[in-house]
Amino acid sequence: MKVKLSAVIITYNEEENIERCISSLQGVVEEIIVVDSFSSDKTIKIAKSKGAIVFQNKFTGHIQQKNFAITKANHKYVLSLDADECLSKDLKESILKTKNNWVYDGYSFNRLTNYCGQWIRYCGWYPDRKLRLWDSSKGSWQGQNPHDEFKLHNISTRSFLKGDLLHYSIANIEEHLLVIEKFSTIAAKEMYSKGTKLPQLRSLGHPIFKFIKQYIVKLGVLDGRNGFRICYNSAYSTHLKYKKLAKLYEKNT
Repeated sequence: MKVKLSAVIITYNEEENIERCISSLQGVVEEIIVVDSFSSDKTIKIAKSKGAIVFQNKFTGHIQQKNFAITKANHKYVLSLDADECLSKDLKESILKTKNNWVYDGYSFNRLTNYCGQWIRYCGWYPDRKLRLWDSSKGSWQGQNPHDEFKLHNISTRSFLKGDLLHYSIANIEEHLLVIEKFSTIAAKEMYSKGTKLPQLRSLGHPIFKFIKQYIVKLGVLDGRNGFRICYNSAYSTHLKYKKLAKLYEKNT
């Protein structure tokens, strides 16, 4: 079965990334939908200049925003990307072949992340399989903010496509620390809203376990200096998340 595809992207101040993302989708999808959270930079102007259909919607969470974006698509077959992602040549070819012979309810592929100018092959970051191409009637975005995940219904079928989704994640160390600060706050608030409580011992031990797992077990050491930075900052992020969670309980008791 031949299908038409809608690409959906959520944005907020993504002027440095959105053109690359949209350009990689041209010739692959029939329409590009951008749902923006009232950016203050040139994101909207750039997106429109590249032919995207732009909507604005107040941001209440990654999961909520991505599910809203799906409702704006004119085709039920959806390819979902973040603004800092783009399709590799091999992945483009795989998606074009799939469009002409759609068989499964959802398709996943690996994501390859660029960190401070280096493609990261270890640290548990690759292969980072993502389900991003699907029949939108077969599932929805779920998970726990900021870690969203599209989940197909239990009876749905899925397959895997060749080619990498290229993720231009972190440009420098300062940016990484800002991301950690932002996402640890979101995660702590989400955990608090769900009544998550963790023993003090686990909150202390989990960051250490996180570092050992990524740096030793997942061979982050092979990614050199940036591998160490990633693993150390991942452990720090875990520590910070639990610290902020504890403060929320202290504040509200």
